[in-house]
Amino acid sequence: MSELKPRSRRIVLATIAATLLLSQFTSKAPAAEQPKEIRIGFQKAGIFPAVKQRGTLEKVFKARGIDVRWVEFQFGPPILEAINTGNVDFGYTGDAPPIFAQAARANLLYVAAVPSIGFNQGIVVPDSSPIKTLKDLKGKKVGFGKGSSAHNTIIAALEKAGLTYADITPVYLGPADAVAAFAGGNIDAWSIWDPYLSLAEIKGARVVAFSKDVQESNSFFLANKDFAGKHGDIVALLNKTFADEGKWGTANRAEIAARLQEATGVDKAATTKAVERSEYNVVPINEKIIATQQETADRFFKLGLIPKPVQVKDIVWEWKQGS
Repeated sequence: MSELKPRSRRIVLATIAATLLLSQFTSKAPAAEQPKEIRIGFQKAGIFPAVKQRGTLEKVFKARGIDVRWVEFQFGPPILEAINTGNVDFGYTGDAPPIFAQAARANLLYVAAVPSIGFNQGIVVPDSSPIKTLKDLKGKKVGFGKGSSAHNTIIAALEKAGLTYADITPVYLGPADAVAAFAGGNIDAWSIWDPYLSLAEIKGARVVAFSKDVQESNSFFLANKDFAGKHGDIVALLNKTFADEGKWGTANRAEIAARLQEATGVDKAATTKAVERSEYNVVPINEKIIATQQETADRFFKLGLIPKPVQVKDIVWEWKQGS
């Protein structure tokens, strides 16, 4: 065989190189191996405890040979830390925790939302308290979980009243510690969500303002970013299953209350009250929800509570209902 001329040789080599480069983009990546277990982070709020009690996820994923493990937390920020580190794959929190997590470059994504009508979170005081309006919070000690949705509620409430964050003494407490502090008179007011809010009301506490009085709010389902990247079908199925459970729960509130009471041990009357005013409608994250969440993120940055501005839309995973 005669040797190729230099020009012809260059053409052949260039063609081979281009073919190899093109193959990198057109060849399909190997499918991720299916996980043996899904780890769900939850707290004693929302519909998650009832879904756990009903065993719905276990039934859905058993057909795929996947186990479900539930991991309980007191409130949202620790759930997101566990999602960030890969110790939990999927979880549920209020609006503020994902903002703090994103500011800390956490490895997570928003994957669905639960819009709230704003009655399942509020600011309470003892019935005998001289605090009658939000303006009366000036100079008072207010308890709430740092980085929690209750943190956002108190900040929005202060803005509504024309006060600043410096006008109160924030006392950062998880729900369990806040229960004791509120009962013992060690804080003047408490920003908290259901079922703790309804339990406080049942015991005689007075609501100064509900969340709806000061802001729009949503709760969110979140997933580990790597997990969502490898197992988008599983994330979509989790969303769909919770959405179906939400529809069931909306139509069967008495049973949801019974399931929650059984799962959490919280007072029956308080649980029933919380369920009656809760929303369970799981939806894809749309532009309005992103805009509302962005307002919250901007509020935290303005106050210096997060170190840098964040763009909520940058970590939103697209869920197409029906997928």
